[in-house]
Amino acid sequence: MHLYDLAQLREIEQQHLAESLMEKAGLAAAGLAGRLLQSHEYSVLVLAGPGNNGGDALVAARHLKAAWHQVTVVFTGQRETLPPNAAAAYDDWLAAGGELCAEMPAHGHWQLVIDGLFGIGLSRPLDSRYRALIEQVNTLGLPVLALDIPSGLCMTTGRVLGAAIHASHTLSFIGLKPGLFTLDGPDHVGEVHLDTLGLDTGHADAAGVLIDQPPALPRTRRRNSHKGSHGSVGVIGGAEYMVGAAILASRAALLLGAGRVYCGLLSQQPLALDTTQAELMLRDVASVPALSSVLVIGPGLGNSSAALATLHEVLPQLMPMVLDADALNLLADHPELHIRLRQRAPGSTVLTPHPGEAATLLACSNAEVQADRIASALKLAHSYQAIIVLKGCGSIIALPDGRWFINQSGNPGMASAGMGDTLCGIIAALLAQAMPMEQAVLLGVYLHGAAADALLERGTGPIGLTASEVGMSARALLNEWVYGRE
Repeated sequence: MHLYDLAQLREIEQQHLAESLMEKAGLAAAGLAGRLLQSHEYSVLVLAGPGNNGGDALVAARHLKAAWHQVTVVFTGQRETLPPNAAAAYDDWLAAGGELCAEMPAHGHWQLVIDGLFGIGLSRPLDSRYRALIEQVNTLGLPVLALDIPSGLCMTTGRVLGAAIHASHTLSFIGLKPGLFTLDGPDHVGEVHLDTLGLDTGHADAAGVLIDQPPALPRTRRRNSHKGSHGSVGVIGGAEYMVGAAILASRAALLLGAGRVYCGLLSQQPLALDTTQAELMLRDVASVPALSSVLVIGPGLGNSSAALATLHEVLPQLMPMVLDADALNLLADHPELHIRLRQRAPGSTVLTPHPGEAATLLACSNAEVQADRIASALKLAHSYQAIIVLKGCGSIIALPDGRWFINQSGNPGMASAGMGDTLCGIIAALLAQAMPMEQAVLLGVYLHGAAADALLERGTGPIGLTASEVGMSARALLNEWVYGRE
């Protein structure tokens, strides 16, 4: 699914000014509202703000009233300052016998709220009046249908601008907005519906892409294949007290189909055998790169002089590489590593930072990264000439050529230790099986989240969900997708 930025949406609107888009939007909203109401429910509270989003809400109110619903409209603007189409919607509501309230009635009884306070143009923090009104709505405990985007949510970044409506449904007009799917967006939008208002947006350039299904799959395996047919993953990390991170990445790579997995541990007391996954081959760090067709470096690596020397040695090598965790911190602290990274072949490197690591790489604060996750990921992709996976709610995948994606899969159970290590192993396994870098990263990120979602559906989590369980679930899910079995 395509994602559109504000400029693109405004351009599409300008191209279709003669098509009564506000009337279409209001009618679509009224139609969805009618479907959301139970057969015995009829009372609706409509919040209409001071702009075009308020106009959409007034049109919806008029259509609901015509369908014999009891409609209460709270209008927070002024007639004389409304945009022309919204002013016409205001007049049409009054002409239809509608009434307006300046504040929310104290003792109203409704079955549904329609939120049309603010739409996609909002970019500033809300004032105290609107914050209080939104808080009132959020405490009603009623289903809320937000028009285009929940009021108070930035459509570009997903940031809450002081306060935001907690919607149970969001009806997005014309195209989907990035802020619905990253940062705070998923906690506020509920179920997202799209109505294009009859416009053909297929010819319009989209800003980004929503990954809401497997974007690509590895090929089915030939019967005449062997372990060497499916690549070799090397994992380097696991310094003292952090061995588990490298083991998790290695196990995930094995579970997701790498023919062989070599694990090089920096710990002074390295394991001789992984008794849970005896198929892993534990080697000295120096021997791992030569044995591997894909390399993961960083999980539990630490910041010792040995870790730094290892990173210096492996970066010039030619195989595809996934860098995570301490490898990213070392990269930020040592400019010469940045130079070596940029010298690698295009499309051969993936960095998988969480927001804190991204902030270190960009020499800024965590809050600055989260304030615009898409822009932060794109800046990293350009600076390091690598594919970036900025992890978090609605992970951002950014490419050096300026393209970007938002992943929709995953759930709060993934906020636990080791999830990033498992992701590295999944991506590396797909690369080892000869998937192109971009496809492997996009599938790996989506599969990682979808595996956690599958566990949730079976009653595992979100509380207590573990990275090891996600690796096992990802194996089952990938086989289901590739071979069509459940």
